[in-house]
Amino acid sequence: MTLDLLKQQINKVILQIGEQYRQNPKPILELILKRYRNALDVINNNEPDSLKQGQFNIIGGVRAYLDSSSDYNNPILEEMYKAEQLVKHLFPF
Repeated sequence: MTLDLLKQQINKVILQIGEQYRQNPKPILELILKRYRNALDVINNNEPDSLKQGQFNIIGGVRAYLDSSSDYNNPILEEMYKAEQLVKHLFPF
């Protein structure tokens, strides 16, 4: 797995969460969107060898979303889960 794959996944989540936020501007969606945009900035503004899991504040986003919504079947949750797993795989503690 590569950093490019993580960037693609993060971009996919940003697009989907952004669309949901435009339709229903909930604060939790704004927070998740901000965290994913920050994660993309971390990748784009740092050397790959210097990246650490703690720099990516997207871990736990699925849980945060579910804590605020009962939309358990929302496909965005799977995409967020994939992004979280990529971060954990690429940058283990």
